[in-house]
Amino acid sequence: MKKSSILKYALCGSLAVAMIGCETEALDETAPLTENVTVEVQVENSEWTSQAIPGRYIIEYNDVNGRMPAVTKVESAQEYKNQIAAIQNIFVDDFKSMGITDANITASYGYALQGFTADLTKNQVELLQKDARIKNIEQDYTIRMGKPGGGNGGGDDPQQTPYGTTRVGGGTSASSNTAWVIDSGIDQDHPDLNVDTARSISFLSGSPSNQSPDDQNGHGTHVAGTIAAIDNNIGSIGVAPGTTVVAVRVLDRRGSGSNSGVIAGVDYVAANGSNGDVANMSLGGGVSTALDNAVISAASTGVKFVLAAGNESQDANNSSPARANGPNVYTISAMDINDNFASFSNFGSPVDYCAPGVAVFSTWKSGGYNTISGTSMAAPHAAGVLLFGNPSTDGTVNNDPDGSPDAIIHL
Repeated sequence: MKKSSILKYALCGSLAVAMIGCETEALDETAPLTENVTVEVQVENSEWTSQAIPGRYIIEYNDVNGRMPAVTKVESAQEYKNQIAAIQNIFVDDFKSMGITDANITASYGYALQGFTADLTKNQVELLQKDARIKNIEQDYTIRMGKPGGGNGGGDDPQQTPYGTTRVGGGTSASSNTAWVIDSGIDQDHPDLNVDTARSISFLSGSPSNQSPDDQNGHGTHVAGTIAAIDNNIGSIGVAPGTTVVAVRVLDRRGSGSNSGVIAGVDYVAANGSNGDVANMSLGGGVSTALDNAVISAASTGVKFVLAAGNESQDANNSSPARANGPNVYTISAMDINDNFASFSNFGSPVDYCAPGVAVFSTWKSGGYNTISGTSMAAPHAAGVLLFGNPSTDGTVNNDPDGSPDAIIHL
């Protein structure tokens, strides 16, 4: 439960949404993207802006005619794709009179929310706004993550237990549950990670490398390592060492993405995840009703969603999905090694717990390791704890700017 159980929708979803890291199925790495995201090598030097994707909209479907099929959990990426293709056929059939075809639709959803993203004309938008089958229409936005620093070598570094793993009481055993990392992918053959490559997926398009869930940025691999780096005499040790991690890639090599791409990733976890699993979302930005709705709905399946509070030193109520509130939804602020609130961390009523997020050592792309900071690093500490069930706490963070100190999550 948040500090306040009331989710404050201070802004409507049609306002500018600057994600902390996402990429849509329909964006190419060659497109000129700008962005507000949080791979946090030097948080204090990050500058973020957002950019609307011209003519692209996220549409939430209102199934007034009972057209949508009952969906069940899937066991593979291909099974998910097959079900989504069938759902997309319904959307195309329903709106063909408006000139909406498969060519218009860039992504479809059926688990976390019912709907699709499409490239539309002004006239098509106006027609959809008047249609009883439409619940909500929201402009899609691009995002771009600041370029992070490189990793520091391969898999034969002497093993160390990061202070954050120790602080939350982790590092002793694996969980039988799965950690889903909605991010820039995961290094699929990192020697310090147990990656489920069969269920890993990319929601990017464009170059062939975009089709792979392999991490070309580093951020997603860092998150995965904090959750579950193996206790194997090299590199790092995660909070739940050796736990299975799955890459749900929504960010390209530059950290670029979109709201619609992140929603696709959330939809995939809702379709595949099991009760007790954890999904980590070290990303966010401006408000997006569609994204908030997707996270809340996906969490109702029993998968716990862990959200970074954001790095703007502001009220987390101004950020999605950080502001999302519901059962199995946890928003995490950041602190340093001395339990002091991180100067960059967002704060406020959406925050559930605080966790280490300053100078965190973990795995990196290309078999490497890196030390970076941000609420993106705090969230996976909490994800590791939540893999074992309901968390405990160990004190409260110092100097919380909202005057109500966040509890420090602990096993």
